[in-house]
Amino acid sequence: MAEATMEDPAQLWPPPVGTYAEEQGLFQILQNMLEELLIHKPDDPIEFMINHLKQNNDDAPKICILGPPASGKTTVAMWLSKHFDAIRVSQETLLFNETLALTEEAKAYKEKNQKIPSALWANLIQERLSNVDCIKQGWILEGFPENQEQAWMLQSFGIFPRHVVMLYASDTVLIERNSGKRLDPLTQEVYHTTFDWPSDPLVQERLVKPEDLSEQEVSKKLLEYHRNFPEVFQIYQKVLKSINADQPSVDVLSQVLTYVQTRHRSAAPFTPRIIFCGPPGSGKSLQAALIAQKYGVVNICCGQLLKEAVADNTNLGELIKPYIDNGWPVPDNLVVELLTQRLSSLECLTDGWVLSGFPRDIEQAEKLQKSQINPNSRWKGRSDERWQYRAPWAMEEGKKRVFFFNLPYESIMERLSQRRTDPITGQRYHTTFRPAPTPEIQARLRQNPRDQEENIEKRLETYYRNVKDLEEFYEEAFYVNADQDPYVVFEFIESCIIKPLPCRKFRHL
Repeated sequence: MAEATMEDPAQLWPPPVGTYAEEQGLFQILQNMLEELLIHKPDDPIEFMINHLKQNNDDAPKICILGPPASGKTTVAMWLSKHFDAIRVSQETLLFNETLALTEEAKAYKEKNQKIPSALWANLIQERLSNVDCIKQGWILEGFPENQEQAWMLQSFGIFPRHVVMLYASDTVLIERNSGKRLDPLTQEVYHTTFDWPSDPLVQERLVKPEDLSEQEVSKKLLEYHRNFPEVFQIYQKVLKSINADQPSVDVLSQVLTYVQTRHRSAAPFTPRIIFCGPPGSGKSLQAALIAQKYGVVNICCGQLLKEAVADNTNLGELIKPYIDNGWPVPDNLVVELLTQRLSSLECLTDGWVLSGFPRDIEQAEKLQKSQINPNSRWKGRSDERWQYRAPWAMEEGKKRVFFFNLPYESIMERLSQRRTDPITGQRYHTTFRPAPTPEIQARLRQNPRDQEENIEKRLETYYRNVKDLEEFYEEAFYVNADQDPYVVFEFIESCIIKPLPCRKFRHL
């Protein structure tokens, strides 16, 4: 037997083992373990990885809160720390609340009014993040890194925040905020004489003005911040979001929370698998073509696939031909076998696919599932009851990429019963929406018997008889109002899949 080659169009890959890796999030697990190995540098990497997997802490937050002086970093970091039950790490906590090996060395610089070296800060942070509470609960790193050198040092230690929040406001606003800033030495919470004064008299009495925050000192720090900001932004731009701090704190916190609960596009290998279900005339084929054209996935129309198998005189095509010629339904086992062959091709496994026209009932859907032909899920982060953190690498099954197209009976009849075909050119027309351009063409148009009203009614009766069970089978599906402009429908479908579905030009990077 001749050996299959890459040029062989009929070549099939082995069963799609990549589907298992995708569904179980193996790429994210391995990536996360590599990060942890770089941070902790254990003497026994194998034992460390085993313990890491047992801890099941991959969904713990890793967040940096950055911004200029008086932008609200401490307020945001403390709020997130409470909300997520995560560990807040700042220069103040490292110097005064910790008993780390390097703490005394850092304090010595502070007592001499000398600048603490970036390398020392980075080592302190690396040591703190290696503690078991940060590993289990996650961390909120406040005000660090301040420059490119510090960011590179964190990366050299394998410390990669999953979300970076960059607060910003005008210098005028920041200087004004600074003048009224007050600190609670007991809780380290920050208040303001004008914007955020505590209601508790006991808290009011113990508030103090932070040291070294004169207007001149703040102006100096702002100048330094603006000089370093572009380089830090460049390093973290893929995981960074800038948020305007010059708005009510509740709005700032809401925007920060929304961002840190989102997931970034995964670098994991990914092939989309989408199913469109709906009555005849609902626009499934058109939407499948639009998705395929924009995202480079393979468009699989079940009816067209059957015709191609017959035209190509394949072994399956010869078995299917009598059914097609006599207008009989093709047995499900033949259809599923044909689909399995097509969807196991190199093209479909590499680029993904969108399937329309099948399944039409629950028996067909079960046969697809048994043949390992399953749509992707739209992944959502696993929620932890403790802090409801949606982590991109803690996956659980969400909405299936199955779309049910819905539209009224009258619209279906209008769409299908008025379709006509030019027998000479094969061009399709519609007596209302796309009439023939000339009387000569109009006179020779023909109607497909399938588009006669009595036949449409039979097809609709079959569809509605089976669709309820099919909807229950794909209970996490999306529902599409197909009685709209096709491009409005497309935008809705795209909005349901766009975040996890990269464009073709990005998918293989």
